[in-house]
Amino acid sequence: MKKIVILLLSAIPLLAAGPFQATGFKVGEVTDNSAIVWTRLTANEKANPSTNPTLKFVYIDGKSKEMDLRERPDKKRGVIKSVEYSTPGKVRDIRYAAPGASGEARVVYQAQGGAHRSSGWEPVDPKADYTRQFRLEKLKPNTIYSLRVETRGVSKELGVIREGKFKTAPAPKNPERVVFTVSTGQTFRHQDRPDGFEIYPSMLRLNPSFFVHTGDIIYYDGLAKSKELAHWHWQRMYSRPTNVDFHTKVASYFIKDDHDTWINDCWPTMTTKAMFQFTFQQGVKIFKQQVPMGASTYRTVRWGKDLQVWMVEGRDFRSSNKAPDGLTKTIWGAEQKAWFKKTVAESDATYRVLISPTPIVGPDRKSKHDNHSNVDFTHEGDELRALIAKQKNMVVVCGDRHWQYMSIHPKTGVREYSCGPASDQHAGGWKKNDFRKDYHKYLNVTGGFLSGTVERQKDKPTLTFRWHDVKGKVLHTDVAFP
Repeated sequence: MKKIVILLLSAIPLLAAGPFQATGFKVGEVTDNSAIVWTRLTANEKANPSTNPTLKFVYIDGKSKEMDLRERPDKKRGVIKSVEYSTPGKVRDIRYAAPGASGEARVVYQAQGGAHRSSGWEPVDPKADYTRQFRLEKLKPNTIYSLRVETRGVSKELGVIREGKFKTAPAPKNPERVVFTVSTGQTFRHQDRPDGFEIYPSMLRLNPSFFVHTGDIIYYDGLAKSKELAHWHWQRMYSRPTNVDFHTKVASYFIKDDHDTWINDCWPTMTTKAMFQFTFQQGVKIFKQQVPMGASTYRTVRWGKDLQVWMVEGRDFRSSNKAPDGLTKTIWGAEQKAWFKKTVAESDATYRVLISPTPIVGPDRKSKHDNHSNVDFTHEGDELRALIAKQKNMVVVCGDRHWQYMSIHPKTGVREYSCGPASDQHAGGWKKNDFRKDYHKYLNVTGGFLSGTVERQKDKPTLTFRWHDVKGKVLHTDVAFP
């Protein structure tokens, strides 16, 4: 990394003629000494308005329909044979798109009271939706960094700058207070305010150390009929002002699930005509392009002496849901499972938190066949629950389910905390009065988020989970291992 002159930095204009950053930037994969900054250049200051053209699906029966692009398409309409656009720009011109722009970006960052450092200018990649990811290294533990993402066009003219901050993790031997938030299930049509989602400013008020999205970040199912339209889903969601603002201020970790990989309850060998030209493997690749991500989508990170978090991959290695259950049927795959067992055994953190895109304890609906709490994956589910139960102070946090709950597995005692969906409009799938006494300790069919706080009181460590509504109001509190 090279140092830059502060006077020159302060002279760079915040406003320019472009390139722009309509989709903001994201800081992710933060450790006690590193971080990854995701950047993207856009042609315009904001996403296309709702008055821009839409697109048309042409079906194999000869019928066609112009799509709303905000609401869910009619699932009964049938299989499409083509997608038609009314302008030469195609996806770039449709409503809610934030088309990319060629050029370069760099990240300038500074620890409080320290010298400015720069990543150096690097070109964005048009094949990766005009993104570029920067790895920042040799950072200080438990330190707030200010940063600015600078842009310039192909002719080297300076573009728009965005500023933000993030905090690094404490060193593994240091006991520090850590607050983290967790969410799942955000769909564009279920926004609950004109500029996006209430949970983002609500979470900011907690001043979280980091945020984890457990998956279903976007929903490809109805409209992502090509890789270009898949990228459009990310542009549409992450040009929402609430989302942009949040991710410039809080370090994040992203986990994918079915809807942000390909289609509902998908696995690698699954076949369907519903997604037209868009494939499972394209979805896997695009996810790594659209969020800050290192070499692997399963990873563990230490946040001081008292907390270690594991985030796992639930789509890339899984068996078919339809396969008979048994020794070889898997969601995680053999390599990931071996990694999990090894790293858990090596951990000396006071609290260990497994964050899974899908439930491991449940309970879940009998009609579901896609996660470790379902009978379809009983063998591996039993294996993982037994392993977790043997660990001291280890819990599961999960996403996917459209309701909040806390449950304890009746046989193993494993504790599971379901964060619930991003908005009230997206809540559902379970009856609030269906309280399973043998499992549930808390149940609420509502939108919002989960927060976790690790802290020491009179030198005694505690881990406290709180469920919040979308405005941030605490709905329920649970102290793990009191």
